[in-house]
Amino acid sequence: MTTAAVITKPAALRIALAARVLSEVDTGALVAKLGNQLGLPITEEKLAKVTVADLKLILSGEETVEPDVDGASIKLAVRHLWGESGDAENLPPLDVYSDGDLPGSLRVAVASNTEENLDGHFGSCPRFLVYQVGRNDIRLIDARSTLISDDAEDKNVARAELINDCQIVYVQSIGGPAAAKAVRANVHPVKVPEGGKARATLQRLQAVLDAPPPWLAKILGVEAKSLSRFTEAEEE
Repeated sequence: MTTAAVITKPAALRIALAARVLSEVDTGALVAKLGNQLGLPITEEKLAKVTVADLKLILSGEETVEPDVDGASIKLAVRHLWGESGDAENLPPLDVYSDGDLPGSLRVAVASNTEENLDGHFGSCPRFLVYQVGRNDIRLIDARSTLISDDAEDKNVARAELINDCQIVYVQSIGGPAAAKAVRANVHPVKVPEGGKARATLQRLQAVLDAPPPWLAKILGVEAKSLSRFTEAEEE
């Protein structure tokens, strides 16, 4: 049987993109399992009907995928199978910003799969949205593609280096080893499992800048309000 009879070229590209975001998934094994599930030849039309539940079932074999593949990566992989491999046209517009515009602000990265949403896994999101967050303003200053990190020897180290000018990275999910690599790059990972609009999350961060919890106070280089009463007692 010829390659053309097994899978069309556009379908092969979709599967390759899906496999890329599924970490250790072998592309050939994924093609074989999709072929068993969907029937040959594998076409764009068949891939467009694959659901998240279908892909979870396909990935359930030990030879295909690690048992801890996260839900965010599976959802993104399904979007690739559907042909939604790139949404550059849906990228939010950047705000005007020059260094020093927001004194005392934080630089924050957000793992994003779609539009201006916090809906990405650290190790598989196609981009990080980068914001400057001040007490009275939030500005989107950059959208950094993670494509360059995919060919690195250690993808998670490369992703951490991509945002190492940020103090915080918000993610929908992140594994322990990846979190440690982000911390070594001086980027504090914060998980928001429910995801949501990026700016809504950043507004919650903005609301505590004047009375930061200990972890945020350390990043800001100030004393946490919750600890100030102990300092006052010692001075008395």
